[in-house]
Amino acid sequence: MSSVGGKAEGDISAIFASLSGASHDALPQRFADLKKAIVGTSHEAHQKLTESWVDLLAELQIGLQEIQRKGPSIIPEVSFKELTESGGSATWIKEVAKRGVVVVRDVVPDEEALAWKQQVRDYIKANPQVKGFPADDKQVFEIYWSKSQVQARSHPNVIGAQKAIMSKLFRADPSASLSLKSPVSYVDRLRIRKPGDGKFALGPHIDGGSLERWEDGRYRNCYREILSGNWREHDPYDVGRRLGVNSDMYNGPNQCSVFRAFQGWLALSSTGPSEGTLRVFPLLKEASAYVLLRPFFRPTLPTTDPNYLSADSWTIDVESTNFPNSFMAGAQELNDLTHPHLRLDDGGVVSVKKVEPGDVVFWHCDEIHAVERVHRGEGDSSVFYIPAAPLTAKTAEYLKRQKDVFLQGVPPPDFPGGAGENGFKGVGTSNDILTEEGRKALGFAPFSLKDGMTKSEEAVTKEANSILGF
Repeated sequence: MSSVGGKAEGDISAIFASLSGASHDALPQRFADLKKAIVGTSHEAHQKLTESWVDLLAELQIGLQEIQRKGPSIIPEVSFKELTESGGSATWIKEVAKRGVVVVRDVVPDEEALAWKQQVRDYIKANPQVKGFPADDKQVFEIYWSKSQVQARSHPNVIGAQKAIMSKLFRADPSASLSLKSPVSYVDRLRIRKPGDGKFALGPHIDGGSLERWEDGRYRNCYREILSGNWREHDPYDVGRRLGVNSDMYNGPNQCSVFRAFQGWLALSSTGPSEGTLRVFPLLKEASAYVLLRPFFRPTLPTTDPNYLSADSWTIDVESTNFPNSFMAGAQELNDLTHPHLRLDDGGVVSVKKVEPGDVVFWHCDEIHAVERVHRGEGDSSVFYIPAAPLTAKTAEYLKRQKDVFLQGVPPPDFPGGAGENGFKGVGTSNDILTEEGRKALGFAPFSLKDGMTKSEEAVTKEANSILGF
């Protein structure tokens, strides 16, 4: 048996060179042509882009100083109650929008989250054939359909948090064909990281494709202000542009093919800085601008020169095929050699503040993030990966395929294929879905038509229900 997506078997390392050690060939000539097509060949266009680059580097320096000064305290947090109440504080919303990340406290009671973790441990023990990374000491498991995960995804507070974070941060034109208030459950795996582990050293990266950001026309349109020399005008929360994007042009393993507004996880342990937790670069707009502009500039000095990072030591590059650390069917990874101005190993990336079981962390789909290289804590660092994705025609099509493989117990379409949990003892079923809202999010019930919907929300809801067979 294989998943509907037809992807090769494997684990989370398949898409990350930093985990697998894979090397990549140089990109073909068409990528140099792509650069010219994007920014043009005129002196005026290059001058404007260069001025924007210089301005960006100066702004990054200011932001980096603040990150280094504040450390993990720079990460905003909000209670589940405040997140989901009507209105909401403009202060926390503005800060989350800037940072691209938030810790949501007390989404699920501690004892419920801890019980889910124990149930998963029992599930792993009953099915020792389960795959995971690293293969000799599994900690990131190819598990998607445990009863605990099904229950967590369908928990009313988890769905409430997804709905609130999307609808309060993202903005959509009334004509946009989506509903931010109808979360779709994008099924992902889980992690139970052991103290002392140094193998799950997932370096800085961005989810949702790599070269696709430049190569796919609709994806590129999400960043049109950046690529035209107006990075300050970029709006990371303009959701309408994200529709129809192709973020998986090369059918990469572990590559998300639909729009996730926020990646996220639900904490199953008490975990703080240095204890194997998430790390982020909390300057969303500036980091996005830098990543998108980086292929169009190259240094004129060796890395050993003290002026290497100065703005006037970089010049425009539309002749090479170089898109730093961007590869076909791979993740968009970053490091201090390929993206030096971000100072990723020198205070630019910070650990998320301490979380307790039942807390949720959400981070924007364009957020640079990583995992601490070594887990130096005394207890496990454990999470269920549960992102927030809105209802669109495309997510409904994915949801239909995902529902089909749920019923088979095989991996979701975007993930490494194979038999998965088919035949596992105690695998979750649709009977483990806790709520009616959970049944909708997982494709087992029609999405509701509600008073106050825009015409576009009503239309996309009807289209999604038709796709799902309701």
